[in-house]
Amino acid sequence: MAEVQAKGGPVVPESVLKKRKRNEEWALKKKEELAALKKKNAENRKLIYNRAKLYATEYEEQQKELIQLKREARLKGGFYVNPEAKLLFIIRIRGINAMHPKTRKILQLLRLRQIFNGVFLKVNKATVNMLRRVEPYVTYGYPNLKSVKELIYKRGYGKLNHQRIALTDNSIIEQALGKYGIICIEDLIHEIMTVGPHFKVANNFLWPFKLKAPLGGLKKKRNHYVEGGDAGNREDYINELVRRMN
Repeated sequence: MAEVQAKGGPVVPESVLKKRKRNEEWALKKKEELAALKKKNAENRKLIYNRAKLYATEYEEQQKELIQLKREARLKGGFYVNPEAKLLFIIRIRGINAMHPKTRKILQLLRLRQIFNGVFLKVNKATVNMLRRVEPYVTYGYPNLKSVKELIYKRGYGKLNHQRIALTDNSIIEQALGKYGIICIEDLIHEIMTVGPHFKVANNFLWPFKLKAPLGGLKKKRNHYVEGGDAGNREDYINELVRRMN
């Protein structure tokens, strides 16, 4: 093995010199990567803050517009009818006893495999037909912004590499949905709430919500909501149930 004679010192093997050089290169590379990551994170924080501010303004303007329309309608002696909802939140309230195989399959397609599981769903003809079939086993309605935010912030889990991961960091969301322009939790909430162009991928990224049993219990889950029970469509009253189950 070749050895190097240090001036007035011991002989240093060539392999040790190579190792030192390699370690120095690695340390430099790591330092550069950390600096680049730090710079990227600083830019991302600024971008996330601006987006969150923009979304907050958008939600506020929508609320003001709604109040204005209701006032105008009241002044004209009529009443304001809310536009048809685009977003649904479905909660499974019954088990598998005496269930038809087709109904079970639909619940699996909706990702409602366990009791008190909840998922978001886009309103269209196909989903409405599916819900009609499983209506006795689920309750659903139109969630508001507060409900969507509370669910995602408190019980939000993402699917990354087929694993259930808590949404503790924006980097998890960016890793999975960054290519769709969704880089933070506020982007995810906005995409779900507005049923945006990437709603499907954003919703599939979210793991079904595992909710607790409702505080105060259910009334009668075998009966429809309009009959004083719990199953079926409860429209805006789903928000009150979400508060009790979150």
